[in-house]
Parts: sequence; C-alpha cells; structure tokens
Amino acid sequence: MTDEMIVDMFWQRSEKAIEETDKLYGCYFHYIANGILRCDEDSKEIVNDTYHKAWNSIPPARPISLKAFLGRITRQLALNRLEKNMAQKRGGGEFALVLDELSEVITDESEDDALAVEELSKHINSFLRSLPLETRRVFIRRYWHMASVSDISKDFSISESKVKSMLFRTREKLRKYLIKEGVNI
Repeated sequence: MTDEMIVDMFWQRSEKAIEETDKLYGCYFHYIANGILRCDEDSKEIVNDTYHKAWNSIPPARPISLKAFLGRITRQLALNRLEKNMAQKRGGGEFALVLDELSEVITDESEDDALAVEELSKHINSFLRSLPLETRRVFIRRYWHMASVSDISKDFSISESKVKSMLFRTREKLRKYLIKEGVNI
C-alpha cells in the first residue's frame, strides 16, 4: 500500500488508514519514540498518539510523504513527553546531552522567530547533503533520533571515540558553514 492510498483513506475517514499506517510505519515510529524516551511503554503511547494526531490533521493536511509527516509528529510528541518527564524527575539523559552539544553551534536566539528557524533548517539540510553518507547518518542518528554514542558505535561498527570525533568535527563544520552563509547563530 502506498502513502497516497493511505492518505486517501484518511480523507475518506476510513479507520483502515490507521491500521495500514501501523503495518507500514509502526516500527519506524516506535524506533523514533524509543530513541528519545528509552521507555517501551511510553513509546507505544506516543505511537498511538501519533495515529490520533494523524486522524485529526489529515484532512486538512495532505502529506506527500506520510512517513516523514508522521515521523515528525512522532518525534515532536516524544520530545514533549521527554520534556514533561524531565520536569517531573529533573533527569538528564541523551536529550540534555544532545541539546548541550548543539548549543555549541546553534544558540537559543536562533529559535525565536519562525522565519529564522525555517531558514536555519534549509541551511542545515543543505549542509547535511554535502556530507559523506556515513557522517550524515551518524549526525542524524545523534541529533534527530537522539541515539547514544554507544548505540551509534554499535550500529555503525565503529569505536565510540570515532563517533565522538565525527560528531565534534561535523558540529564544527556546521558552525563554520552557518557563519559563511551569514546565518545568525
């Protein structure tokens, strides 16, 4: 079943749309949520919340890539849950580490204005396309999926020190790239 067929089912308000979405992308959404939350039970709830939000947002939205559209929703829901959990526990975890690492490159002022965020996003995507495939994948695993350095090391069969080094160098290249592009960071 294609994304377009599933989106059509959402538009027709067929509950089968959620069933087909789960078959096609359920594991991917769980992977995103679990990478952020590190809790299987919370991740399952986030996936269900993703389907609920999809039901409420399609229509009027008509996403071209259902996987990307719902993956982004899943990620945002998981980040919101993590923020809530951290406020309750005042814990740390990968989320705090990732934000700390990225704060070296992107400051809080960059997040204030929606236009600035959109421009920053375009520049980061352009930068990522310029990277070698492995470096790009490591960077995305860390800063999008919020995977730990040890998980990335295992997944790519490289040492943790190499992962840390790659991430450090890539953040530094990103910082220089953004300065060269005239982006306020």
